Amino acid sequence: MRSILPLAGLLLSVGCAMQPPGPSADLPPDAVQGAGDPTRGAISQSSYVFANPAQFAGRPGDVARAVANLEFLAISLPADPRFSPISGGISGQLVAGRDEARRGLGIAGTAPPQPVIDGLYAASRALRVGDRASAERALTSPTFGAGGPETLRRLEVAQRLPIASAATNRAAEEMSTTRTDRAIR
Repeated sequence: MRSILPLAGLLLSVGCAMQPPGPSADLPPDAVQGAGDPTRGAISQSSYVFANPAQFAGRPGDVARAVANLEFLAISLPADPRFSPISGGISGQLVAGRDEARRGLGIAGTAPPQPVIDGLYAASRALRVGDRASAERALTSPTFGAGGPETLRRLEVAQRLPIASAATNRAAEEMSTTRTDRAIR
């Protein structure tokens, strides 16, 4: 019996090691201004922008941040133990919303999340200081198949993304109704 236990442990560890880790993503340090939780901030910001696209027409930097935040949420929320009470049913909706946003902006469907987030946040920063050329350059890579100028034009339009809106709205509702003193620490 003693010789079976180490063998079982070895097989279990080999099996776990063979599973490739899923993609991961991080938001940049400037994702949340001041002290705050980046995940909660991403939920709040993206749900507001996607619920009010007409207000954000002509504000591509804000839309870029919302899309980047959605990208982050689709990957990180299901893996974040602090949000496990709310992430179960929302995970698939966030992925569907992310895919909708990617199609609308011409972002490669197979792109890893981090280059998408980095490019959109870089464009947002450039737009904040009035540097449109740098914003276009940030969106010019194979990740952004439509190219920098076209991706920026699409961000300016702030198109209606109903799946992304529903997913981020549900995340915001769940976040606000979940008892934060027990579920989210």
